Amino acid sequence: MGAVTDDEVIRKRLLIDGDGAGDDRRINLLVKSFIKWCNSGSQEEGYSQYQRMLSTLSQCESSMGKTLLVYDMNLREMENYEHIYKDIECSIAGAHEKIAECKKQILQAKRIRKNRQEYDALAKVIQHHPDRHETLKELEALGKELEHLSHIKESVEDKLELRRKQFHVLLSTIHELQQTLENDEKLSEVEEAQEASMETDSKP
Repeated sequence: MGAVTDDEVIRKRLLIDGDGAGDDRRINLLVKSFIKWCNSGSQEEGYSQYQRMLSTLSQCESSMGKTLLVYDMNLREMENYEHIYKDIECSIAGAHEKIAECKKQILQAKRIRKNRQEYDALAKVIQHHPDRHETLKELEALGKELEHLSHIKESVEDKLELRRKQFHVLLSTIHELQQTLENDEKLSEVEEAQEASMETDSKP
């Protein structure tokens, strides 16, 4: 068989002594001392057994005190662990809240970035167009030019109307002159015919 390791020895002592403090051994020793004290024959032997029992009781009380201290310490540790666990839970909950808030901030930042990109795009488009002041100036200049052209148009139309009337008068005059010339020609032909007839009549 192999050598017994320290872990196995400690495990056996724990199984025998409970928490390893030797309480069972002390109780057995106390019982044996009590039996010996009861069966002691002389006073000296009885006093010796009585001292052993007191010593064993003192050890048991000390061990019990240590056990109570360990128990109290374990209770405090458990309470401490519960506080730590609650603090961890609170920290986890706070972390989840911070994560949710960070997600909201990320979404807001994305919206702001998108709006800025759209704004930059619009700004670039606007930069390619003249500003309102220059546009109003151009419109005012065009209005003045249109007004000037309108006056020119009216002047030209008035001149055309005058020329049309003058041309009409000229045509009427030409027509009257032509009529007069035709009448003069007809009158000349009649006079010539009369003269020729008179010459014919005057011959013997």
